Amino acid sequence: MRALSFWIGVCLSLSFAQPALWAAETARGVVFEDANGDGLFQDDEAGIAGIAVSNGLDVVETAADGRYEIAIQPGETLFISKPSGWAVPLSADLLPRFFHHHVPKGSPDVPRRHYRGLDPSGPMPSSIDFPLRRTSEPEQFRSIWFADTQPQTSAEVEFIRDDAVAELVGADVAFGITLGDITYDDLSLFPRLTRNISQIGAPWYHVAGNHDVNYLAANDAESLETFRRLFGPPYYSFDYGKVHFVVLDTINYLGTSLGSDDPDPMGRGSYEGGLGARQLEWIANDLHRVPGDRLVVLAMHIPLHSERDPDEPSINVFDRDRLFEVLAERDQVLALAGHMHDSEHYYFDTDDGFTGAKPLHLHTLSAVCGSWWSGPLDERGVPISYQRDGSPKGYYLMEVDGNRAVVRFKATGKPDSHQMRITLDTGYPHHRVETRRDFRHGELLGNRIELAQVYSTQVLVNLFDGGPMSSVEFSIGDRPPEPMERVVRTDPFVIELFQRESDTIKPWVEAVPTTHMWTAQLPEDLRPGVQTITVRAIDDYGQEHTAHKIFEVYSLTDISPVDD
Repeated sequence: MRALSFWIGVCLSLSFAQPALWAAETARGVVFEDANGDGLFQDDEAGIAGIAVSNGLDVVETAADGRYEIAIQPGETLFISKPSGWAVPLSADLLPRFFHHHVPKGSPDVPRRHYRGLDPSGPMPSSIDFPLRRTSEPEQFRSIWFADTQPQTSAEVEFIRDDAVAELVGADVAFGITLGDITYDDLSLFPRLTRNISQIGAPWYHVAGNHDVNYLAANDAESLETFRRLFGPPYYSFDYGKVHFVVLDTINYLGTSLGSDDPDPMGRGSYEGGLGARQLEWIANDLHRVPGDRLVVLAMHIPLHSERDPDEPSINVFDRDRLFEVLAERDQVLALAGHMHDSEHYYFDTDDGFTGAKPLHLHTLSAVCGSWWSGPLDERGVPISYQRDGSPKGYYLMEVDGNRAVVRFKATGKPDSHQMRITLDTGYPHHRVETRRDFRHGELLGNRIELAQVYSTQVLVNLFDGGPMSSVEFSIGDRPPEPMERVVRTDPFVIELFQRESDTIKPWVEAVPTTHMWTAQLPEDLRPGVQTITVRAIDDYGQEHTAHKIFEVYSLTDISPVDD
């Protein structure tokens, strides 16, 4: 059924983007060095050779004089792949401008369209030119990665402004990127959100998410018209330093639900994770020209795979096997995704159908909005919004050195060192909501335990961005370190938080098991007194993290002071 819906979507896409094969035209132009910065090609400005120009399927390279020719159909977007050492123009909100929409009559007329689509572009211009300016792009650089900013209301745009944006203003980064679900269905929030994010001061790229579609669209091809108008094509690529970044559209929108037996009053239809035949062919054409020793970073919304439910169409990309074929000859590939509102690492190997020399690393990132801007407000009036897996809301910084990338989680409003939570699971019935009245908030997390509980107590560590390649060990006082075991379980911290604050939690939010919990038994020979746990972790990128927890062991049968 999924395969059938996919091919129906392909046919609808082709029927929209290519209304008649004889309607194809030839786009011509020049990619040039914009010496005077006016964005217009002048006779005394030089063309740039070897720049990739695409119609979303074919990829051609500019000739020695910077000129190109490529076929294009009405409805398609023409775009270039920014090369290393060059910069594209930016809008007032620092959005990269590297594309031209060829939509002579504008977006299709959709009844009751909620949001403005593409304006008519008119007849094919005699020359579609792309300006570039020289810039310094070192092999060592940093970039910012947001997943799921997802404001549902105008007030939630302010949460993003006061939380993530405020602490990143002036950050020394090459660019930023949002991995989809830029908004939460209300596409009228796009302009205000991009204006606020522009205050960081970096060029900002965007990935399309399932909440960034126009839900009244009849099919996938028409669903991203508002996104395209503001941000450009839904898939594209660019180079920075020695890295080739490929932005993918992994949303296969199946059309509005209007007209069904039980239609959503807003017209929201269903979707699944998919790339589609046209995009897959473009990926192959795009990567064909990229040297094999380059690091390729894939940016997407719906991840290629989710351990939450590997068979659920809405959280897995069902046609990823063709992508694996394209990537099989490459040793340096990293895939980053959003969508899940938790953190997860997965490594594709031969068991998954990936035959590359090294496993393909998929890193699903925690959300900027956490649990959809849920929970009590902090001192700034921003919801604390811990994620369902117990991680704080936050964003990521990618550090690149040549063709190696290291990604590091940053919890908003917390120090950079805040990478884990240590709790003690004493065996109390802390999962039971009826016990809450008898304990202070946080009391069940093991800051003070009775001697008799030592035997049943486990040390729990939630390493917020941990994965299967991470290692975690703990020690108490001057005792030697002991390894901890990675388990799949729910963080008791977030269970308690969501139960106590249920009136501020959005109704679909609930604590879920996570793959980044570690556990070990508390030593049985602990005596009454103040104890310090030290946890040392090495994450999947080889970064070391350390944290401490101080707790007290007391005895109800001996409450006298502990001897020195």
